[in-house]
Amino acid sequence: MLDIVDSGDNVIGLVSKEDAYKKLLCHRISHVLIFNDEGKMALQLRSNNVSFCPNHWSTAVGGHVQAGETYKQAAAREYSEELGANSSIELVGKDFYQVPDSPDKFISVFKTSFNGPFRPDLGVVERVDFFSIDEITKMISEGEKFHPELLYILKKYFSI
Repeated sequence: MLDIVDSGDNVIGLVSKEDAYKKLLCHRISHVLIFNDEGKMALQLRSNNVSFCPNHWSTAVGGHVQAGETYKQAAAREYSEELGANSSIELVGKDFYQVPDSPDKFISVFKTSFNGPFRPDLGVVERVDFFSIDEITKMISEGEKFHPELLYILKKYFSI
């Protein structure tokens, strides 16, 4: 279940994830950017099994904030679930995200330093690799598939 929020990010209701998307209801998402000691960013290649954007590169960690959770709690939970790891995370920012034909979302972005190892949930994560910002820029220009929220985050925080 997800908290539905108004334009000020105040909880106004509770619905299933399916209904949030079917009815285009505003909700919350958390992402974690993971950097190694070389300053490279970890990206996950989403599994072929996921319903949205399979086989797309995404943030190392990303997912829905469940009802009653804080953004940070959701980020830590997703980090553990998706990558089988954890480290101390700090908030980078929170943004209101809008795209056509999709529910509005508040997206929180956290960052951390971690070199691995990762134990990804292979049901949702194909693999995790570290890339420099230049390598990521090149991947985008060469047509690699990227999750739209990752593209938004890269543009907002890294001017890519």
